Amino acid sequence: MDINVNVKSNLRIRAFYLFFVIVSIQVGVGIMGAPMYIFKEARQDSWISILLAFIFICAVLFVMFRILNSYENADILGIQVDVFGKWLGKTLGTIYILYFAVALFSILVTYIEVIQIFIFPDISPLILGFLLLLLAIYSVLGGIRTIIGVAFLFFFLAHWLTFLIYEPATHMDFTHFQPLFDASIVELLNGSKTTSYTFAGFEILFFIYPFVQNKKQAKLPVYLGASWSAALVFIYTVVAIGFYSPQQLEDLEWSSLSLYKIVTFPFIKRMDYIVIAEWMMVTLPNMILLMWGITYGLKRLYKIPQKVTLYITSFILFVLTGFISYHYWIIELTDRISKIGFWIVYIYPFFLLPLVIIKKRWRTRQKGKEEK
Repeated sequence: MDINVNVKSNLRIRAFYLFFVIVSIQVGVGIMGAPMYIFKEARQDSWISILLAFIFICAVLFVMFRILNSYENADILGIQVDVFGKWLGKTLGTIYILYFAVALFSILVTYIEVIQIFIFPDISPLILGFLLLLLAIYSVLGGIRTIIGVAFLFFFLAHWLTFLIYEPATHMDFTHFQPLFDASIVELLNGSKTTSYTFAGFEILFFIYPFVQNKKQAKLPVYLGASWSAALVFIYTVVAIGFYSPQQLEDLEWSSLSLYKIVTFPFIKRMDYIVIAEWMMVTLPNMILLMWGITYGLKRLYKIPQKVTLYITSFILFVLTGFISYHYWIIELTDRISKIGFWIVYIYPFFLLPLVIIKKRWRTRQKGKEEK
């Protein structure tokens, strides 16, 4: 397995599109219920927890860029093989792929559950799963440039929804934010930790970075993308805290979606129905990017054709959607993937960077000895 990735010129993308990739994979089903989970930990100071989480994400991104820029054109799969050796490196790469698969499944079943709760309570999850996976398969078959195009297009088709919470924002009670700075440091950090599932996804940068043509310009769009995602979570959380009473917000699982229930137009009776249907354009890029990461990773590690793994993975996910039929199972799945993702996404890069630096210095010394 080659450490560096040889990417054909027709598969390269401009760094500009990384903004849409980061936003598309971070903003998904997690934001629909994030305000409640953050509020349970940090109460009215939840907005501080979001800011702390954003600062930590920027630190993780800085470390990720340091790791990636230590190589000519490598991804995380090649870097791990270089640092840890063939067998351990491939094992760690397989763990990454399994994490992507479980994260993809959690997104799929969570969105299906939202549709069942708000719109079609009696519809089979297999039907919804089949339709969503079919769209994901069609997009992934188009290749990396098609996937980037979907993320770019759906950004503009979906993010107009944020402007609709203007109406609930006008009904906010600012006394809900008092007293300010009441939460302890531990509560604020716990609140930040609860955002790990919502903000996860930017680790796709470890996979997609070799495809970037102008890597020197990659940092700005990535940081801007993370900032945009954090701003959206911040806005939804602040509006939810101001709009709902503390007792309501503690028990309102889909708090962000519920904000749209009071949004009215003369020609639309239930705006929340439109929002949930439109949310597919938020969820689908999540699924597509993760599905691509799975198929690309298996191709890199084990040279399995992407089409084969695409169909097999989709079939397995389709079958599994029929078994996850209880709400507490979905909550448990989300909780587990959140805990696992915290270590893989937020902690592991800090462990990997020193090893990459040591490996690079050792290689430089060996090269210097050979030249002498």
